[in-house]
Amino acid sequence: MNKTVYSLFTFLFVGTIFAQSLEEIPIDDQWLAKIESLAPTAPRVAAETKKILVFSQHTGFYHWTIPHNDEMLKILARKSGAFEITIAHDVDSFDKKNLKQYDAIILNNSNPAGPKRDLFWDLLKKNTTLNDNTIAKLAADYEKNLMDYVAKGGGLMIMHGAITVQNNSREFSKMTGGSFDYHPKQQEMHLKEVNANHPMVQAFKGKGFTHVDEPYFFNNAYSDYNFRPLLYIEADKLEGLRKEVTDNTIYVSWIKRHGKGRVFYSSPSHNAQSMDNPELLQFFLDGMQYVVGDLKCDDSPIGKP
Repeated sequence: MNKTVYSLFTFLFVGTIFAQSLEEIPIDDQWLAKIESLAPTAPRVAAETKKILVFSQHTGFYHWTIPHNDEMLKILARKSGAFEITIAHDVDSFDKKNLKQYDAIILNNSNPAGPKRDLFWDLLKKNTTLNDNTIAKLAADYEKNLMDYVAKGGGLMIMHGAITVQNNSREFSKMTGGSFDYHPKQQEMHLKEVNANHPMVQAFKGKGFTHVDEPYFFNNAYSDYNFRPLLYIEADKLEGLRKEVTDNTIYVSWIKRHGKGRVFYSSPSHNAQSMDNPELLQFFLDGMQYVVGDLKCDDSPIGKP
């Protein structure tokens, strides 16, 4: 009897885990051709070609969609003719001289490990024999390099889990607009536009966007609302919340200024299946154009309610 109960419990537990995730899909010619056909044919703002560095390294949780994002971004760049994409994995990418080559940086699910939640520390610790004090100084230097780069006019686009890059840094959180707190299980959810007339969400045509994803919740600088929100979800429509919420509106994408630079965060999406929607591809392209300064729009902060 006990064995039967245990087997049933195991079956239900495993079934629940798998029910929360979409199946990983291969990057093959068929998938690439599909994204190519769905991607926007031209940017909404004509401009000279801009150089973008896509940093796709992680040390913590591995999002299987990282290589899919790389290919999707390259397709957007090629079809729009607006960007030149460089994919990078080396922490030296955040050297001051290297950053100066680019008009914008995209952090592609660059999740660090816990509890430090410091990607630069993790990468230096993994790839060098330096002592901890030296690593700490270098990691702080790389963080400052990136923040200075944006403050001086560079663009920063943050994809999904990359909001955790320096998750325990309050100053970094102020630049990005918030830090990751937690997420309930993956589930179907309806994202709504905060202002359907805003240029950054016109791709959704006032209908929002429904897909399966992880509903992200945020802390640290998020509560300052020092950003212009683009998309939101409603907490009372979600399953598996771990905490009581004081505001039913949870913003999952926003834009903001940091010094002279521009920041775009998009929580969508954990899954490559979301890219089957041309509206999301247009949204990403618009985000790329915003961070390089080609797409002008209202990015003033809403401030605390």
